Amino acid sequence: MSSFFSVGQRNEHWWFLTPEAEAFFSIGMNHIDSATLRYSESGDVWQTRFGNSEQRWIQEGVALDLKTWGFNSIGWTQEVVVRGKTLYRHSRSFTYEEYQWSGMPYCHMLPFAEVHQWDREVAYPDVFSKEFEEWCDFVARKDCVQMANDPNLIGYFYVDCPSWVHAQNNRDHGPNPKGPWFDPAHLDSRSGRKKLFDMAQKYYQVTHDAIRRYDPNHLILGDRYEAKAPLPEEILEAAVPYVDVLSFQYFSRAEEIGPDFERWHGQTGLPVLLADAGPPQRDPAAYEPMIRGLRELSCCVGWHVCGAYLQNRCRNAGFRDERGEVVEPLVSEATKANRATLDWVKKVDQTES
Repeated sequence: MSSFFSVGQRNEHWWFLTPEAEAFFSIGMNHIDSATLRYSESGDVWQTRFGNSEQRWIQEGVALDLKTWGFNSIGWTQEVVVRGKTLYRHSRSFTYEEYQWSGMPYCHMLPFAEVHQWDREVAYPDVFSKEFEEWCDFVARKDCVQMANDPNLIGYFYVDCPSWVHAQNNRDHGPNPKGPWFDPAHLDSRSGRKKLFDMAQKYYQVTHDAIRRYDPNHLILGDRYEAKAPLPEEILEAAVPYVDVLSFQYFSRAEEIGPDFERWHGQTGLPVLLADAGPPQRDPAAYEPMIRGLRELSCCVGWHVCGAYLQNRCRNAGFRDERGEVVEPLVSEATKANRATLDWVKKVDQTES
């Protein structure tokens, strides 16, 4: 029996496996940030309900809600707070202590490279440079040492939608002025594709090795690829030796997601996680068909819901509003579907092959 989360097959389905070797379909909440409760118009909810305490908010609010609503993990905690032509920012990740206050399984994002398709400010790194290796070592040393022996940690993410060969064209703010990380024009030649493979391989090797110097125990969930953007096979081929799961952002219906997940799984042999997506059209009635369709994919190990936990004025979507009131019918629909999925996991896990 492992002391940490792993991945494996059981009853012809891929799963995360808990430290107790139980099948685990990760139903995660993404985007969890308390600042929403501190709008002027939110009144005194932050003071009266949580005593100006992040710890109380996580223990008495976040964790209690998520467990009540049938979520069994915390996905990506950072929340978008500014979204504009020149500035696109997220809040910070949870600290090790904040994850401990939640008492829940969680995934943690390591900021090795600000190559997110939405990032408009930070220069692309040279993955072959000594500086990149030094930075990755610092990032891993800072976070992984604390988390290395935590049985609640599922694994580490890297980048949210890396802009390998694309630059997001935001309908409200125009194209990303940074452009893509790698010039897609080079993909027309064999030498150009080899150059992309070498670059990606170095990136995944350096990040993997930085983690493993300080944490030999936990899963590497890698980048959360944008499924609707170009994704040359060289990138996945380069990643395979260095990650345990393929992670994707994919805003679509389960019947559209399924064939792509099965194709990527077939190409790599790795299980697949829907690491960031909301129910189609943010329709509460679409939540149940979405999670049911995903769990029926034998290669899929979970869905991390693009919540957010609190509805701020940038994302303008969430399970509670800025005064902390429950948003219905979303919460009821999600709770019913999540609990049904948890029951399904137990039933499948107890069925002998």
